[in-house]
Amino acid sequence: MYRDAHVGETAVGGAALALPASCAACPVRDSAICCVLDRSGLAALSRFGRRITLPAGQTLLWEGEEAITVGNLLSGMLKLSTLTGDGREQIVGIVHPSDFIGRPFGRNSPHSVTALTDATLCVFGRTAFDRFAQEHAAIGQALLERTLIELDRARHWMLLLGRKSACERVASLIVEIADRADGGPTIDLPLSRQQMGDILGLTIETVSRSLTRLKRAGVIALPSLRRIAIRKPDELRAIAEG
Repeated sequence: MYRDAHVGETAVGGAALALPASCAACPVRDSAICCVLDRSGLAALSRFGRRITLPAGQTLLWEGEEAITVGNLLSGMLKLSTLTGDGREQIVGIVHPSDFIGRPFGRNSPHSVTALTDATLCVFGRTAFDRFAQEHAAIGQALLERTLIELDRARHWMLLLGRKSACERVASLIVEIADRADGGPTIDLPLSRQQMGDILGLTIETVSRSLTRLKRAGVIALPSLRRIAIRKPDELRAIAEG
């Protein structure tokens, strides 16, 4: 939904608008928050959107600073992080394609948003998007639903961190990344062992031991540091569920 030409002809005499070309080519068109809009709404939204690329390691939003941008992740992965009192980074979430980032109807970002991999996003100025959402009830409803999903996800991770063993936590993270990637039995990890530990409340040594344990059990294979091949998906899910 970034600035682009429209596919076909524009509406004349009440005829339906053609889908904006940028939206037609969007890889997350059917799952991003804007999928609730009709073609007229998409055309209006696309007028103030733009596509950007974010190299791995680059930060889009900084914790505590004004969140002037919101948008959809089209490809790649981002991390949400905050700084602890002693200055250490704590990863509090992972953003996958079709997820929405930013803080609509708010001023400052509660966390930093940084690219874990090279990423592309469709972004909008927050003020313009807030105004658009107020004028299009479907977007407001979609924002509410996404917020509730994120709340459920946060509660799930609270349970994971509070009650599950180290191996169960690692298995849960692998399952979540695999489910969101939807790319087959082999996944590319966007996280280092240290980052996995940060998310799961484990040391890097414990993460490595848990992965080795899963490998020795034949549940996964580790072709490289950043690749995991899931050999026994049902068993991995059983471990994750505790």
